[in-house]
Amino acid sequence: MTVRLPPRGSMAIERERICALNDAAPRRGAFVLYWMQQAQRAEFNPALEYAVARADALGLPVAVAFGLTDAYPEANLRHYAFLIEGLADVRDALQARGIAFALAIGDPAEVALRAARRAALIVCDRGYLRHQRAWRERVAREAGCEVVQVEGEAVVPVEAVSDHAEFAARTIRPKIHRLLDRFARVPAAAPAPARRAGGRRWTGMDLVEPEDALSRLKTDRTVPAVGAIFRGGPSEARRRFRAFLKDRFAGYAENRNQPQTDDVSGMAMYLHYGHVSPVWLAAEARSAAAPAPARDAFLEELCVRRELANNFTRFAERYDSFEAIPAWARRTLDAHRRDARRPAYSRDRLDAAATHDPYWNAAMREMKHTGYLHNYMRMYWGKKILEWSASPEEAFESALALNNRYLLDGRDPSSYAGVGWVFGLHDRPWTERPVFGMVRYMNAAGLERKCDIEAYVRKVESRQ
Repeated sequence: MTVRLPPRGSMAIERERICALNDAAPRRGAFVLYWMQQAQRAEFNPALEYAVARADALGLPVAVAFGLTDAYPEANLRHYAFLIEGLADVRDALQARGIAFALAIGDPAEVALRAARRAALIVCDRGYLRHQRAWRERVAREAGCEVVQVEGEAVVPVEAVSDHAEFAARTIRPKIHRLLDRFARVPAAAPAPARRAGGRRWTGMDLVEPEDALSRLKTDRTVPAVGAIFRGGPSEARRRFRAFLKDRFAGYAENRNQPQTDDVSGMAMYLHYGHVSPVWLAAEARSAAAPAPARDAFLEELCVRRELANNFTRFAERYDSFEAIPAWARRTLDAHRRDARRPAYSRDRLDAAATHDPYWNAAMREMKHTGYLHNYMRMYWGKKILEWSASPEEAFESALALNNRYLLDGRDPSSYAGVGWVFGLHDRPWTERPVFGMVRYMNAAGLERKCDIEAYVRKVESRQ
């Protein structure tokens, strides 16, 4: 396939980010369509800038369409409220650049195909999950015009790092670090305004404003939105990250595994919805006036651990299945499946935060109330579900279901890799013990030794 690069003078986009999804050529059209799905932002968005550059080269305006499906897997009111707050922000930022924005409720691929009826070509961003790939494959197959995917949700593009599933962080780390200087940079100049795309009826579809979308969605409303605790949107993401760099980044290396503090960036949910560019985060962190250990620790989480998760979902087709757990881990867990579980809890008891363990209950309450859970507590939370469930398969299903139901960054590559890690993914065998076999174990004594876990419980209680 021929990859058409932006003209000289436009935003510099590395060739590895650009992938032609079909062999079609541009056709006569009224505009270039950017079908936005994963990168829900108007700033530091290479897919948008590529669309603007292609439109300029053709002498056409660029327009943006977003398909909001109320059938997104495992999504509920909490997820949609956060997403839609971001879309209102995106609409306003696009309009300031003269770019029309169309929001339609429907299957994202259907929305893209309908919006593109008068488009010369389609530009899309990249998603790593199975259904996201299927949407793009369908659009590329049925659009009848050129479809180009531009990857902006990884600091280093997935295939530029590796062409196979990586075993662990230690195997992917050197591959990423060799490429960071090339890819972890953002353009110095602000993006140019685009040609105007005309009225908002250009799609020929029934459009909806973000402020009205939530009431029209048919979705699970049993999990409430988190309200002012976390607000969605690119503007809010940038505000929060700048506050983190200013006030808390210096202590990040020492405190990132201290759940009683707030010395973390809180960017996972904003990355999940594409409200913030990982490239921008990496560039800002690398240039921040902070100790080198803080910068190194942050880049380890953002670039190595997060992109190991992208690699996992790219190369493991059944990433959401217990079968994706490494063979050694499944064997050792199977050998201990008849070990006594004392105590044993059903998923309903777990969901109710009604266990004997006050530390675990606090973690469950935090995620239910706020849509967030500190990374260190996520590990303990998951390990205890494995310890207390009737079988490893039941534990896997419960951990993934609860994670995806309550966390704002659930249903993400990092969710699937994180839950997988509880069961041995991207890890090695440890000392054998009951229930866990040789899968890594965590206990309350470890929490008490490594952090002020009582202060964490008090923090959660104060925020209920």
